[in-house]
Amino acid sequence: MAYLENIKTFVRVYELGNMSAAARDQRISAAVASARIAALEEHLNVRLFQRTTRRLNPTEQGTLFYDGACRIMEAVDAAEADVSNVTQTPRGSLHVAAPLGLGQRLIADAISEFHAHYPLIHIRLRLSDRKLDLAAEGLDAAFFLGVPEDSSLRIRKIADCERVLCASPAYVARKGMPGSSESLKTGEHDCLNLRYAGAPEFQWPLRTPSGIKRITVSGPFESDHADVLTQWALQGHGIVLKPLFEVAEHLESGQLVRVLEAEPPVPIQMACLYAHKRRQDPKARLLMDFVTDQIKSALASRI
Repeated sequence: MAYLENIKTFVRVYELGNMSAAARDQRISAAVASARIAALEEHLNVRLFQRTTRRLNPTEQGTLFYDGACRIMEAVDAAEADVSNVTQTPRGSLHVAAPLGLGQRLIADAISEFHAHYPLIHIRLRLSDRKLDLAAEGLDAAFFLGVPEDSSLRIRKIADCERVLCASPAYVARKGMPGSSESLKTGEHDCLNLRYAGAPEFQWPLRTPSGIKRITVSGPFESDHADVLTQWALQGHGIVLKPLFEVAEHLESGQLVRVLEAEPPVPIQMACLYAHKRRQDPKARLLMDFVTDQIKSALASRI
């Protein structure tokens, strides 16, 4: 078993190029990860990595061993899935992430249902609107709105989510209803932006009479917390761009109203991301299948 653990750690170090990142992914200490690599190198009597100050680069022997190591781990995963009958009695833990709005409104309920069906799987759900590094933070999967920047991630599309521009009736009474997207560009209206540190100026993709345009908007309020933007919109501070499922209840109650309906936002993709290129934990696949079905059902019933 120790040898298999050493191989598993080697595979993640090879894929991540960093001992600390691989240790987080394996939920072990960096010292344990380093000891496993050292034990493997001693057993094979070869150097698997060239150490630099920032990265571990595989040697020629390390690259050769990686291909075989992946085949070993794939065979072990398949054998364990057959023995444990993963669709009936899966067990273990999964680390999952999602944006705050999506997590609170859709993912949390879906995971609760998942746990009722598979009580031996423990879920660690992290909710954050900031960008996450799946591999470095040891995540098995991350639910996501938009398009991922990291091309090394694998993506499983769930749905295209309708988005709306909306504001409070008090804001519309004070500032007027925007007549076109041009009024957003010229600063006639205050726009509430989701922005991260170091992010470029914000643009809203809208369907205009002349086609899709990315409208650069601005306003006195910005936050990296999506629900704070909703709160500010409810308080009358400006116009907000939101997935419909996040504000549907406020639109139904009249606390928010749609604006600029003639030039609606382009829908946003909802997807699940995972980092492993060659293998996938059967539990993670089971979770993604279940949560995807739950989300689709919830979107159909709520909107």
